[in-house]
Amino acid sequence: MLPVYDFANAVRGKYFESYKQGTNVVLLDADVAEVFPNAAAVSDALRLLVALADAKASRRDPGARRQSKKLRVSGRTASKRPAKTRSGAERG
Repeated sequence: MLPVYDFANAVRGKYFESYKQGTNVVLLDADVAEVFPNAAAVSDALRLLVALADAKASRRDPGARRQSKKLRVSGRTASKRPAKTRSGAERG
């Protein structure tokens, strides 16, 4: 730290109102942050998680809420996995 700071042009509470309204900053643990290259990847993963939770809930309860359009996962992150094939020994 410097021994002296100049606060002559400082404004007290400059960001207080916007901070009081809330913030969307979330700190990720280091191991989780390594998996996601950017904020969009984190958002897409969370949207997918919400969609899966909603789908599971709607299977249990026919009156459960439907997935919101704004929470739908974008096509660029949804990956299609190849179908698992069984070997001859597994087929019997």
